[in-house]
Amino acid sequence: MASDPRPHKPRRIARIQIIAVTILSIAGVINYIDRGSLAIANTTIRADIGISATRMGALLSIFSLSYAISQLPMGVLLDRFGERTVLGAGMFLWSVTQTATGFVRGFASFVAARVGLAVGESPFVVSAVKTVNDWFDVRDRATPMGIVNSATTLGQAIAPPILTVTMLAFGWRGMFMLIGVPGLLLSIVWYAFYRDRKHVSLNDVEKAYLERSRPGRNLPPASFSQWLSLFRMRTVWGMMLGFGGINYTVWLYMSWMPNYLEAEHHVSVAATGRLAVIPFALGAVGMLLSGIIADFLVRRGVPPIKTHKTLLVTGMTFSAICTLLVPYIPGATGAAFTIGMALFFTYLAGNSGWGLVQSIAPSGIVASVATIQNFGSFVCASFAPVITGWLLDRTHSFHLTLVICSMVSILGALSYLLIVKDPILVSGRNPPETDAH
Repeated sequence: MASDPRPHKPRRIARIQIIAVTILSIAGVINYIDRGSLAIANTTIRADIGISATRMGALLSIFSLSYAISQLPMGVLLDRFGERTVLGAGMFLWSVTQTATGFVRGFASFVAARVGLAVGESPFVVSAVKTVNDWFDVRDRATPMGIVNSATTLGQAIAPPILTVTMLAFGWRGMFMLIGVPGLLLSIVWYAFYRDRKHVSLNDVEKAYLERSRPGRNLPPASFSQWLSLFRMRTVWGMMLGFGGINYTVWLYMSWMPNYLEAEHHVSVAATGRLAVIPFALGAVGMLLSGIIADFLVRRGVPPIKTHKTLLVTGMTFSAICTLLVPYIPGATGAAFTIGMALFFTYLAGNSGWGLVQSIAPSGIVASVATIQNFGSFVCASFAPVITGWLLDRTHSFHLTLVICSMVSILGALSYLLIVKDPILVSGRNPPETDAH
């Protein structure tokens, strides 16, 4: 049975939606170009500075662990100060740090640069979740999230050729210096053109459109005790563990895929830059398709939580199967396509991970729940690069790391299936705006 027809969308709301999604999508591309830069320069930096695969894995893991820790205060900051200020400051910080990476002189200064990049990037995804939650009807949220998330994956797809060409032309130091500039400019654009929902005076028609499917929107930010109570909830832990399976897979491939193609299939750095487009392009398709499928099902009356859990479990299971097949596929191009299918299903699941937050969390604490989920997932993901580097130094093979990745993905799917059962209910908060199951 189809859900109730949606109200007419006011013109000003439509304009705000377009501006927000456009800027967030551009930011997503820049964010993941910046984030993937170390993986592209992995081999070159190791040779230039003289660090082992284990220490390079540590550098890659330091980013994800710092990113995870930064998530916790970021949710509270976003709920209290809004995405305009917090994301604008974050974009500025990550871009300045990225430019400064070109001046590092050793392992210690590289660690500082990676921590700064992680702190700056930490508000991005959750700001997008909060923005979409604030400005879109519940039946339309999955598609804009899919657009923004697919833009991040597009950034991963175009990063290898762009970064490879830049590095070959200007060296790895020049590459870092140059790619920080676009983010600096975009941080100014975001702050100039975007306004938080709570700071915009809406007329009755606009309020009716935004509040029709989500009563109780004007709740104050969560108190500290309410925020702490989230960590005692089974559902929240299930979401942290489940999303950890997604981010472990993403970080394994983002951090080590170029090196995998070079080491296992003996392709050049330039060829790797071209081949690495394939997996993340397929991932972008999966991310966008996830949003379209989810909105299609919700509009036809399927409860949002059930919709997103189904996409999560299905996507993560098939991703695990594809990852197991990677070492058995002959040829670099075949391996790239198989990795691409693993990422296609991972991102099909990943977009619904954020959709689940919007469907299962009470009003007023969406950003807090999203950042707690991201915190748990990136703690899990931070093990992927360092375990891979450690095993690579000892086995000189990626086979065992891919088996471990598949197991983590399956465990994440089981977490969503068996642990994430009930909507998140916090004392003094309205329940989620949708049916639970």
